Amino acid sequence: MTPLLLGAVLNPLNSTMIATGLVAIGRDFGAGPSGTGWLLSSLYLASAAGQPVMGRLADSLGPRRVFLAGLVLVCAAGLLGTLAPGFGWLIAARVLLGLGTSAAYPAAMAMLRAESLRTGRPAPRPVMGRLSLAALGSAALGPTLGGLLTATTGWRGLFAVNVPLALLALAAALPWLPRDRQPPAGDGTRPVQQVQDPGGAAPSRPALLRTYLRHGLAYLSVYSALYGYSQWLEEAHGYTSFQTGLVMLPMSLAAAACSLLGTRTKGLRAPLTTAAALLAAGSGVLVVATGGTPLAALLVASALFGIPQGLFSTGNQAAVYAQARPDRVGSAAGLQRTAQYASAMAATGLLALCFGQQAGDGGLHRLAAVTGVLSLLLLALTATDRALRAPTRNRPRKRSSQP
Repeated sequence: MTPLLLGAVLNPLNSTMIATGLVAIGRDFGAGPSGTGWLLSSLYLASAAGQPVMGRLADSLGPRRVFLAGLVLVCAAGLLGTLAPGFGWLIAARVLLGLGTSAAYPAAMAMLRAESLRTGRPAPRPVMGRLSLAALGSAALGPTLGGLLTATTGWRGLFAVNVPLALLALAAALPWLPRDRQPPAGDGTRPVQQVQDPGGAAPSRPALLRTYLRHGLAYLSVYSALYGYSQWLEEAHGYTSFQTGLVMLPMSLAAAACSLLGTRTKGLRAPLTTAAALLAAGSGVLVVATGGTPLAALLVASALFGIPQGLFSTGNQAAVYAQARPDRVGSAAGLQRTAQYASAMAATGLLALCFGQQAGDGGLHRLAAVTGVLSLLLLALTATDRALRAPTRNRPRKRSSQP
């Protein structure tokens, strides 16, 4: 798991740590906020497109090969950004980072499924939960690390740090990750399909699509709260950036803790339904929040959005693992992340509609009303999804003797 976890931190880390270096980059290249914003959107767009592509390649070429190739791309992107002579080169480096870091998660999921089939033992949910914890933890650490690198080495350190991280992951992956195995061929031209579902039922594409929809709606609410709530705390409540970070800390801590707690549950429906209900409760707190709201209530609101983030991360990950065909786990996991990145981009548009030029009380209330409606819709979709009532023990599918 060590190389898989090292690879899993690269995408969320690069998504967040550049936030504290945007002003310095813009100053050096004469780019305003609209220009430096491309450094954010380019990685999100490349990741949204790259995750399912890398996942499909992992399914067809082998997860180890794709995982290693992604790390090589990350090294190249880190060097390109470190030595970039112009702003356009930085955008190119961010696109390469998005593509390279997109390989880790779907390749890891495909590798876990391959090992499960090879050994005849299910992949424990706590093992997959570590992938979620690595992503959530590194995303929370990103702004702090970015600020430290920018202050000590300049903004180029934000790109250069990817080189030693990727090389460390490569050094661990080469000796420790199992080599890719060629799937057995039934008629000499195509691989044998596995036909037994972990819960005893056939793979359900509609169930998988509902999981993507559920994941997208959940993270649309989470990202809207993450970005909108923090802006409101500074502009309407008068907090400094440091104070805002402390108020938002319960969200990160709760998300990390519940990503581990979610792996200990026996089913999926109960934790996912609870997560949707807590999102609605958090939205309710923000609907009535004002500049005079006590600090205790602000901390509670932060935690109410963090707990669902952790539960949805591990719960939907387990659902994808159980509902996808075994030879398509990588691409299915990639599409799950695509839904998440699409929600991040949609959240920025929703913030613009609700806040306008300033993040005031009225804008926060409009935003919370929207996330409240989304949470209730999510609650209804989750509670009525019969596929979530099936067993989720993740038993490996048996191989068929038929092509």
